[in-house]
Amino acid sequence: MKTLKSLVLVCLAVIISGGAMMTTSCNGSGGSKADSTASGEDNSIMGAGSSFDNPLFSKMFSEYNKSNGLKINYQSIGSGGGIKGLTDKTVDFGASDAPLSDDQAKAMTGPAIHIPVTAGAVVLSYNLPDMKDTLKLTPEVLAGMFLGDIKKWNDPKIQAINKGSKLPAIDIVIAHRADASGTSNIFTTYLTKVSKDWETKVGKGSSVSWPVGLGGKGNEGVAGTIKQTPGAIGYIELAYAIQNGMAFAKVANKSGAFITPSIASVTAAANIDIPADGKVSLTNTDAADGYPISGLSWVIIYQEQKYNNRTSDKASKMLKLIQWMIHDGQAFSSALNYAPLSEKAVSVGDAILKTATYDGKPVLQ
Repeated sequence: MKTLKSLVLVCLAVIISGGAMMTTSCNGSGGSKADSTASGEDNSIMGAGSSFDNPLFSKMFSEYNKSNGLKINYQSIGSGGGIKGLTDKTVDFGASDAPLSDDQAKAMTGPAIHIPVTAGAVVLSYNLPDMKDTLKLTPEVLAGMFLGDIKKWNDPKIQAINKGSKLPAIDIVIAHRADASGTSNIFTTYLTKVSKDWETKVGKGSSVSWPVGLGGKGNEGVAGTIKQTPGAIGYIELAYAIQNGMAFAKVANKSGAFITPSIASVTAAANIDIPADGKVSLTNTDAADGYPISGLSWVIIYQEQKYNNRTSDKASKMLKLIQWMIHDGQAFSSALNYAPLSEKAVSVGDAILKTATYDGKPVLQ
């Protein structure tokens, strides 16, 4: 009798457990987390993309949740991953340090809009333990290193612009992104502008065929490679370099001045007219005190928000979040080494947000 009772209890537990598993699967949680969030509850927003933005977004989303209760799940998977998620409609917004290419825009199921959310610096971080002075780099030397033409740290071309510094006779190890990346787009766009060799041999883009080097996933991966590899140099977002106590170089701009990447030098580079669609490059700035490898980053969303069973309430909450990011959220930029948006960029962002619709009607009034 006792044994029969035990068997019944076990069977009931299995049935209940199986039912729970079936319920979870039906609710969408048994599949991709992004799938359920992008089309699911109205008080949760799913975003993915730029690792360049991640330190700032982490702070912004935490603060917004405290004041508004909205849950924002952001996955720092690289700009290419964010764009794919938006294309597949598995996220509510993508974040990218590069505007959509023509092919990416065509792959979307409807028009997408770009809202500038921050500006930052792509820095050249390096691992030279015995280097006491800050490394200086010119566009020519930088392109030569990443093309693999300059192979040793004590190369005369590097030594000529770092007089008085003792450079080691070790190999230069290039660290670059392995994933599709807006940070790569900023960096390769810069190199394409300053080096004909780079333009003809490699070109620009979120993903390029690197002539030399080791690939790392995300800003985090490249930073890790640099830290672990003596002689390494790679490009990462300024916040990652500072947070990890990593050295980074001064880079000569158009005026010939060696510029330290900072909030002030990025702000100088970003002080330009912003086109109505929000898409503009800041690299190789004309500003005498501007850092030459600066860039904007964007949140990208579908202009028409009625899709995947989304409600007007969900669309409204997401648009209000982005509106807050380009206004009140900018207060968190400087402490994390991002340049707050210019008034021009905020004005353009506001105008773009007002073009977002739900069932053909403006979401924001």
